[in-house]
Order: sequence, then structure tokens, then C-alpha cells
Amino acid sequence: MTFQNKVAIITGGSSGMGKAVAIELVKKGARVVINGRREQTLAEAAKEIDPTGLNIAYVAGDISKPQVAEGLISEAIARFGRVDTLINNAGIFLAKPFTEYTEEDFDAVLSTNVAGFFHITQRVLTEMLKTGSGHIVNITASGVSEQPIKEVPSALAALSKGGLTTVSKSLAIEYADKGIRVNAVAPGVIKTPMHAPETHDFLSQLHPMKRMGEVHEIVEAILYLEAAQFVTGEVLHVDGGQSAGKW
Repeated sequence: MTFQNKVAIITGGSSGMGKAVAIELVKKGARVVINGRREQTLAEAAKEIDPTGLNIAYVAGDISKPQVAEGLISEAIARFGRVDTLINNAGIFLAKPFTEYTEEDFDAVLSTNVAGFFHITQRVLTEMLKTGSGHIVNITASGVSEQPIKEVPSALAALSKGGLTTVSKSLAIEYADKGIRVNAVAPGVIKTPMHAPETHDFLSQLHPMKRMGEVHEIVEAILYLEAAQFVTGEVLHVDGGQSAGKW
């Protein structure tokens, strides 16, 4: 499948998995709009993704705010004419015992992981319905939501990312006859800058394969789903075996 001239919106696109998939999509001919909270970081990421600036745009702001979602849609339409793909990558992970979560923790995690998903996805679907085609990929979580790990208590991640797993299937069914596909990628722990090198040995042991995932492995999963035209409602686990059962 060609990605030439496809238009994708990627939340959490200034670093890590979001930036990596943006780089690959642009390499393959797509045009991309990225979002993140910090404008300077976004601007630097955009230069790295596409030094020419012709196939990249960015909108800074908190994705949990409706006006930021509106801005992303407006920028995609103004610069590139439409929206073909949405990758809901933005997310917050906060591990601590359930009784130690604060109201601020709850608000932060749910606003990004749930409200952020809701505002941009609802608006993107409205645009996709106009053209009768589109694809949404939600980045969920494997270990914390489907195969909880006692050493990493993370109920708020399970509450929010587990919800994304379920809603991916719900939306896939709702829009399957409208030409719109909805899938999810459920990563294990991926080697990104958010994990300090001194934690890698411990995090590797949280997977049956005894290693962390690499960013390129998530990118490959997203690109597969983007190309797989007969796949919708799928939760693709890229988790080193975490979701398979107890190890």
C-alpha cells in the first residue's frame, strides 16, 4: 500500500513513538500534523521529521482541551486538505498504589488519556465521514490493562488505557460500514527517553521475552495496521508476550 499524500494527525508527536512514526510516514510520502504541549520541542521535532517543512505541521497545546483538538483539525485541513489517519499516541503513565493516587493524579491521567482521545477522535471522525474513509489507531497498554503486574501498580493507566482498548472495538463496529477502520496497538514497556537506563534491567524482566520493546517495533505495528485494509477492531499486542498469560 502506498502512503503517498496521505494525511495523518499524531498526538504526542514530539518525541518517542509519536515522532518515530511521523518520521516513517513522511519518508513514505505522507503528510503529518503533530501535537504536543511544548511548542519549542514540537518545532525541533518537526525539523527532524521533515527538514523541508513541506510535509509537516504542528499544533502545540494540551490535547485534553477541545480548542486544541479543533486547532489540529483546522491545521490539517488548511495545510493538506483532509485527514486520512489519526494516531492517538499521547498518554500519561503514573504507577503508584491505588490508595496513594491524588485527585491531581486522577485529573492528569484521565484528561490526557480519555478526554484527549475523545475530543480529537470525535472531530476526526466527523471529517472522515465526509469522505467515507479513514483509519484510527489508538495506542493502549498491554501489561497494565490486560495482564496487570503486581510490581507495577498502575490502576489509573488500566482504567484509562483499558478503556481505549474497549472503545477501539466499539468504534470499529460502529463505523465499519462507513469506510472507517479503528484499531489499537498495545505495547509492552518500550525503550524511550521516559525510561532511565538504570531501570532497563528491571523493566526487561516485566516481559516473558526478557527485554524491552524497541520504538521501531511499535512503528512497524502501526504501519502494518495502516496498510491492512481488511483489519478493523484489532488490538495488536507488541508486548514481548505480556498479554499471553502468567510467566
